[in-house]
Amino acid sequence: MSNFLGEFDCKLDAKGRMMIPSGLRKQLPEAEREGLVINRGFEKHLVIYTRKEWDLIIADLAKLNQYEKRTREFIRYFTRGATELTLDAAGRILLPKALLEYAGIGNDLVLACQLNKIEVWDSKVYDLQMDSEPENFANLAEEVMGGMGRRADG
Repeated sequence: MSNFLGEFDCKLDAKGRMMIPSGLRKQLPEAEREGLVINRGFEKHLVIYTRKEWDLIIADLAKLNQYEKRTREFIRYFTRGATELTLDAAGRILLPKALLEYAGIGNDLVLACQLNKIEVWDSKVYDLQMDSEPENFANLAEEVMGGMGRRADG
C-alpha cells in the first residue's frame, strides 16, 4: 500500500489536462507503467488511486454479498464514473469532464494526499473545507483515535 504525502496546487489546461507535480510524481513511480484510476469521492471531490490500490478496493467489493440491495447500491454508486488515467509523454493526465462537473472543479484545483489516495478538490471548496477545522481538534483526535493505543505528540 502506498502512502502519499503533500498538498499540491494545480491548474487544468484548456483541454482538461493536469500536469502531475514533480513532488507527487516521484511518489508514483508505477503510474506510468500501471496507470491510475480516478473516481468520485464521498464528498463533492474526486479521488485518484494507483491501479494496484484500486484493484485491492475492487477485490474487497467483490467479497461483499451482492444479493443484498444496499450492497449493490453502494457498489453501483462507489464505482460510478471510475475511469483509468494514463500519463502522457509530458506527465499530464486528462481528467474526465463528467467527473469534474460532478465535483464542481474549475481550472484551479488542489491535490491533497490522504494516506493511500489523492483527493482532487476545487481550490475554493478545499480552502473552505480546511477553514472549517473543528474548534478543538484535540477533542476530535481523541474521539477518532483515542482507542487506538498509539502515542502521538502534537
